Amino acid sequence: MNILEQLQLDKIIRPDHEIYPLLKQRWSPRMFSERPIPKDEIHQLFEAARWAPSSFNRQPWRFLYANKGEKAFDRIVSCLSDFNKSWVIHAPLLIITAYKEKTEEGQENFHALHDLGLSVGNMTIQAQYMGIALHQMAGIDWKKAQKEFDIPQGYHVATAIAAGYYGGDMDTLNEELQEMENSERVRKPQKEFVYHQEWK
Repeated sequence: MNILEQLQLDKIIRPDHEIYPLLKQRWSPRMFSERPIPKDEIHQLFEAARWAPSSFNRQPWRFLYANKGEKAFDRIVSCLSDFNKSWVIHAPLLIITAYKEKTEEGQENFHALHDLGLSVGNMTIQAQYMGIALHQMAGIDWKKAQKEFDIPQGYHVATAIAAGYYGGDMDTLNEELQEMENSERVRKPQKEFVYHQEWK
């Protein structure tokens, strides 16, 4: 077993209560195999997103993607934070997520961001099933991305996602990132965010 395989095993969580195995295995690496994701598998990821639940079935999610080597890939990178730029160049696929801000009736869609999250959640589990890792990024200059890709008024860029097969070379990361990759995965206990009958 090589170092990377051991790292993947170490990243499998030990939940307080048993959950679906793909959820236990999922993590967000900053290194990926150099193997490109085939077009049909990219479509599988977006098909999973397509079938997420949404308020009144409005499906407000939107995605823009580019493969490494395409000009649009570098344009997405240019919209990311400096921290993300330091590692994301090794990902085979980059995605920008956005949502439609208003309903067909012209009212603000308060649930659009929630629905976008559900679609990305679907995509994340589909990706894990396929051996593909997704790393979600809040570090994107959304205003620059809107302008760079001429995204129409009424749609709002939310996040970026780096995608690729699990793998890659740890040595492509700087010391700070290597330390982050090797760190233990932690989450707040349920008692800090789940309340029964009263908010306390």
